[in-house]
Amino acid sequence: MSAPRNARPRIVIAADKFKGSLDGAGVARALTRGLLAGLPEARIVTVPVADGGEGSLDAALRAGFTRYEATVSGPTGEPVRAALGLRERSGGGREALVEMAEASGLDALPGGIRRARTASSRGTGELIREALDRGATRVILAIGGSACTDGGAGALAALGLGLYDARGDALADGGAALRELDRVETAGLDPRIARTEFILASDVDNPLLGPRGAAAIFGPQKGADYADIAVLESGLRRLMECLERAGVPRAAECAEAPGAGAAGGLGFGSLMLLGAKREPGTAVILELAGLAEALAGADLVITGEGSLDAQSLGGKTPMGVAAAARAAGVPVIAVCGISDLPEQRLHDAGFAARYRLSDLEPDPVRSMAGAAGLLTRIGESIASDLAGGPA
Repeated sequence: MSAPRNARPRIVIAADKFKGSLDGAGVARALTRGLLAGLPEARIVTVPVADGGEGSLDAALRAGFTRYEATVSGPTGEPVRAALGLRERSGGGREALVEMAEASGLDALPGGIRRARTASSRGTGELIREALDRGATRVILAIGGSACTDGGAGALAALGLGLYDARGDALADGGAALRELDRVETAGLDPRIARTEFILASDVDNPLLGPRGAAAIFGPQKGADYADIAVLESGLRRLMECLERAGVPRAAECAEAPGAGAAGGLGFGSLMLLGAKREPGTAVILELAGLAEALAGADLVITGEGSLDAQSLGGKTPMGVAAAARAAGVPVIAVCGISDLPEQRLHDAGFAARYRLSDLEPDPVRSMAGAAGLLTRIGESIASDLAGGPA
């Protein structure tokens, strides 16, 4: 890297979490310590980022959203405390960010025991209702890390959708129970839904059903074995068929839409009955965090995540940051825990350089435990390189 022309270089840090070690804020703090040790005159700007999954709420709060908590139904029905973010909109009303993992995520399961057949998205719907109660007119749904495969039925039931079996009884929660679904009633849906803009922040493009669907692809992550996948697939198909029979427009079309299979099918439910618009998760978070504004006058951007791999280059946070930096004409470097990508491939993706914790500490256990100190050393190395010193 060549030294920046500015005597007081403006450096933007927009790094995602190092999973299992540090959240994005912790990564930025550690890098900042190292950068200022080597370049005390540098101006450091931190931008919170995430890819639309876990960590999105933290990014929103760091971007100026206010945290609110509510007691909602956990993935298997037990009460849990979950948070959402809210901020005022310039044109009036409020904008909310609801992170599905808060209420219906794997980390919210009692004892961490996965319940593929019975886990529900009901708590996410209750969080959405809380956002509407607090005046939200735009709701961003960050839907990574879900524990359920219920097509969003639980969330929609919390918002007033009627789901009934052949006896006329309200259907139990969970993906497996959907096989008993006989009738759907939409008349009770919260009327505020029609006046609210919903954004589905997700990079997942899978359909609801089939070999690339919610059950087949993501079910195993939620504890589903081969038999469970068949049960969940049957339930999701039954949900689509009952919605079609109830006259819900575009039910089959929405099941095939990119992103319908996201978050155990919540993508399907929100695209269809909430009128959600799917947008790339990273782009949504970068926009609300104001990355474009932060890049004005910047000399360097630092991004990264715990593992920088081929999946990262497929559209995760570092690539979103790199694309924005490239558009602004600002060089970008990547910092990561581990990475086996060839240097040329990284350069082709737009990165000027890469710094790995594994180069300082090859043992992954020690590297994860000491990530903060290692990132500070990397910050010092970056400062040295910018100043024209030895790498």
